[in-house]
Amino acid sequence: MICWMNGAVYRAEELRISPLDHGFLYGVGFFETFRTYGGKVFLFKEHMARLRSALDDYNISFPYTDADIKDAIRILTESANGEDGYFRLNVSAGVHEIGLAPSAYDTPNVLLFRKELLKTERGTEKKAQWLSTPRNKPESGVRHKSHAYLNNVHGRLEIQSLRDQEGLFLTPDGFVAEGVTSNVFWVKNERLFTPAVGTGILPGTTRAFIIRHAHQAGLEVTEGYFRQSELEAAEEVFITNAIQEIVPIRNIGSVIFAGNEGLYYNRLHQIYQEAIEAIEE
Repeated sequence: MICWMNGAVYRAEELRISPLDHGFLYGVGFFETFRTYGGKVFLFKEHMARLRSALDDYNISFPYTDADIKDAIRILTESANGEDGYFRLNVSAGVHEIGLAPSAYDTPNVLLFRKELLKTERGTEKKAQWLSTPRNKPESGVRHKSHAYLNNVHGRLEIQSLRDQEGLFLTPDGFVAEGVTSNVFWVKNERLFTPAVGTGILPGTTRAFIIRHAHQAGLEVTEGYFRQSELEAAEEVFITNAIQEIVPIRNIGSVIFAGNEGLYYNRLHQIYQEAIEAIEE
């Protein structure tokens, strides 16, 4: 794996981070994952805004501009013969003494990882299952994409393969939340439903795109608090994230949905692809 760290390029095995980095000691760190299309990142500004919001919330400096990160993406893309890739931009709080002494983190470690994209045909369906692990509450007013990822890891342990399956969290109060690595949507009677951010979900960049553009597909959007039975009564179900885009769900256990034959899934995916083709620098 080719990586960029604090302004220089390394192979993954060459990277070195102190065990005194508070990202390791206390989980103080945040990340974004995204992919490139022709070397460009879809919804790049939205990813960076979400990352900066998390860093600001925890007084972590970020010494790079968006243009700097685009340059790093370009460098890693060129090192891979121009092939598009899966990227993870990671900001770890940096080295400090053991203990929660610092009131601000001024010397973070900033890393950009690149790896190969999995070859998956668009429209490939997944199946889903309800997790027994409840979705935990976020540490802040809104969930950040942080190093504190144990709730997702515990949920992941319940399913056999993230490539073929997704696990769906419920909140401790029994409301539908999100997937292990995705946000969830469903369609019923020409209306698009998705859990409210108040359920403790990550406010996904792809989720926001779908909500903004649902009207183009002929859908009204309702964000709220929904029970498992309400989702299972849907006609179509799909999940979203920046790497996999929009993924149709064929079934949750014995409950069958339209999968990749869904009318609104296909309309929304067409809107998504058209937006990708129109990415600007």
